[in-house]
Amino acid sequence: MSIYDDRREELEKHELMMGAERGRLAVTLDLLTDALVLVGQHGVYCQSSRQAGKPAMDIQMISKCLSDAKELVANVMEEIKRKKAASESG
Repeated sequence: MSIYDDRREELEKHELMMGAERGRLAVTLDLLTDALVLVGQHGVYCQSSRQAGKPAMDIQMISKCLSDAKELVANVMEEIKRKKAASESG
């Protein structure tokens, strides 16, 4: 099933509020957040043998990649918002 079918209601709601690009990016942020939560839960059970109390190294790397992706998407959303505001005021 396509993401556009699977998340149709969320996409429609966010696209209506924010516009197509920012709305899709907002849903993307939600998906990344959900993935981070799942990875975090998995990290509780998959502990590192070298670093007590920390998730296994692969879990740490996945979490870092997802966090970095969220930061980039959020930055793009802000840039789109800034450009839209600048074009409306100028």
